[in-house]
Amino acid sequence: MRSAIVLGGSLAGMLAARALADFATVTVVERDALPDGPGPRRGLPQARHTHVLWSGGARAVEELLPGTADLLRGRGAHYVPVPTDMVVLSPRGWFRRWEESHHTLLCSRELLDWAVRRQVLGHERVTALENTTADGLLGGADAVTGVRVRRADGTEDTLTADMVVDATGRASRASSWLRDLGLPAPAERRIDPGLVYASRVFRAPAAVRALGRFPTVIVQADPRQAPGRGASLVMIEDGRWIVTLFGTRGGEPDGDADAFTGFALEAPRHPIVGRLIAHAEPLTEVTLTRSTANYRRYYERMRRWPEGFAVLGDALAAYNPSYGHGMSTAAQSAVALRDTVRRRGWGSPGLARRVQRAVAGPVDTAWVLAVGQDVLYPGATEHGPTLRDRAAAAYVDRLLHTATGNGWVARRVTDVTSLERPVSVLGDPRLPLAALRGPRRPQLGGPPLTGEETAAAGLSAPSVTASD
Repeated sequence: MRSAIVLGGSLAGMLAARALADFATVTVVERDALPDGPGPRRGLPQARHTHVLWSGGARAVEELLPGTADLLRGRGAHYVPVPTDMVVLSPRGWFRRWEESHHTLLCSRELLDWAVRRQVLGHERVTALENTTADGLLGGADAVTGVRVRRADGTEDTLTADMVVDATGRASRASSWLRDLGLPAPAERRIDPGLVYASRVFRAPAAVRALGRFPTVIVQADPRQAPGRGASLVMIEDGRWIVTLFGTRGGEPDGDADAFTGFALEAPRHPIVGRLIAHAEPLTEVTLTRSTANYRRYYERMRRWPEGFAVLGDALAAYNPSYGHGMSTAAQSAVALRDTVRRRGWGSPGLARRVQRAVAGPVDTAWVLAVGQDVLYPGATEHGPTLRDRAAAAYVDRLLHTATGNGWVARRVTDVTSLERPVSVLGDPRLPLAALRGPRRPQLGGPPLTGEETAAAGLSAPSVTASD
């Protein structure tokens, strides 16, 4: 019987396991004990921060696991039309709440992981080996044939398989494992603006809970004004708001609960998030994370690549979390994994290299979006942004400026940010002309909350601007 091993039982790993279950029996090797329900686990500390599943990722999850969206919404997840129910201050001004073009699914990371894990582990061909750590690859430079593992009691073992997928996240050791097999390290790029994340969960006001919805609120950082500081507020299940504050090098939030609301009011470019939570009831302490650097490992460019091995998820590329693209690209990469195996055939020569190139496709769009702004911050790279970096950032900046008052341009931008279409659509020759002309409507003077939303949140009318 054909067999596969997936290293890592988080979202990327579980979706990869489901992708491979169409062709083989799959063992998921996970170093933690996986909770039975939507609960925390040691290996997923970032679960306490804001997570967004953009429509491009949601469609990919649904393709692999039909019914996931209904399962999540039945448990309280929110379907948020984009940009209709988003209140966003971009580096170039407030976006209008145009007619729906895309959407996001919003819930806690714990709920999402549980929904995916429940369905994947319910598949007859998928099993999980918990409390087990992968220590290295079996095989050689031409082919990977399995993994060495260490169990919680210290005993070691070997597991053989026709294919091994590394989805162990930011802590991936794939580069060193490949070196142990006699292969060179991949090219890598790292862009680190020194971003620090601080998150806290609040109970939404009673009127908001009665309303049953609230727009996502995002104050983006402006890389032209270092340090960059911002905030986001999203509604998740059980009538809760999860609020994440962030700042780059020299403007970081800290873990002090007493200072959380003060930072939200004073540090970002607009105090809307601070005003929303000023009288909300905090339900948790503050969670702080510093592991936020963007990095990209170019495995698909390696001259030699072993059969039977692939890398995806954060093990391949990780991004500034404020863009919310990690989960969606992992889901799209899992679909690319399945489709490549289906098209080429299990065990076909060169399959692993084709898989590695295919899973890199969704990564490229998210990478361009993430680094296009972050590369401009002081200290983000060793030698500063390249001329190409600056030119790309200037073009995107002009598009964002135009999108504040041009619905067609806004739609093209959200086509990409939602990961519904590749970044190449921004090369549409009509876009530079539209960007040159600029926005068709004047800038909004403040956050476009409706009167109903303003009242439900307990804000005074002068602090906001009605939807345009």
